[in-house]
Amino acid sequence: MGNQVIKLSTAAQEQLIQSYRAHAVNPPPHARFSAKMPHCVITVYNSGKVMFQGRAANEEAAKWGDSIKKETSVPKHTLPAGFSDWSVIGSDEVGKGDYFGPLVVAAAYVPKEKIALVKELGVKDSKLLTDKDILRIAKDLHVTIPYQKATLHNPTYNKMQRTMTQGKMTAIAHNAALSALLKKLDETPEAILIDQFAEKAVYYRHLSSETDIVKDDVYFSTKAEGLHVAVAAASILARAFFLKEMDKLSATLGATLPKGAGAKVDQVAATLILRYGQERLNDIAKVHFANTKKAMRLCEQKR
Repeated sequence: MGNQVIKLSTAAQEQLIQSYRAHAVNPPPHARFSAKMPHCVITVYNSGKVMFQGRAANEEAAKWGDSIKKETSVPKHTLPAGFSDWSVIGSDEVGKGDYFGPLVVAAAYVPKEKIALVKELGVKDSKLLTDKDILRIAKDLHVTIPYQKATLHNPTYNKMQRTMTQGKMTAIAHNAALSALLKKLDETPEAILIDQFAEKAVYYRHLSSETDIVKDDVYFSTKAEGLHVAVAAASILARAFFLKEMDKLSATLGATLPKGAGAKVDQVAATLILRYGQERLNDIAKVHFANTKKAMRLCEQKR
């Protein structure tokens, strides 16, 4: 069993807690938060130390090990000078923190001669855009640049999750989207930029059993949407596909599925369990999230 301990600032702790809120369990003595996932238990102690325990300890700890640097200084990136003007494939994912709906990865290619046009369409950090804006811009991107998506629908996601971490599933989806996009391009991009969700070594370790691994000229960076418009475009496309899938699932169920993994999600999940049975969650949700157990408890209270 792996074991990693890092120390985070208060702001970084809050960011971590929000990230793992869906997996929250009762914390041990002298701790303010604890989350339990299939392959890792994360505990935030009052001292500011964070302990990661389990098979995925190294992977999860690697996501937060440089959080203090990110908060106290301008993020350092290893991208070459002038990278924002290169012809680049950007890759990003959506849905990892949402209980309902799939995990979607999109890879988008923006050649240098289309960078200005893509920006003119309104492409920027997707977190600054409304869902309506994202759907509108994605429609324009669809006919402007080449892209490829990889979607892990809930039944597939839940089956894969029995034997691998969410990080590994995400890496496999990124690689699948990138590989498919490269095969349909008539030109070779100058670089590939992945919005970093895991350290480079961890990412490629996740892909060790894959047969077609994209490795050439690949860069990783946090906050990559602000470093090249291709990543921002990929994020918008991924978000648009996710929103459409959520709409399809909602229409099938006759109920609006909320995003995220908060209390409203627990309530809707409980209602759906009472209406359709717990087994239906496998088709619409990421069942390993803590929301499943919370929804079951709500069902017991209503019966």
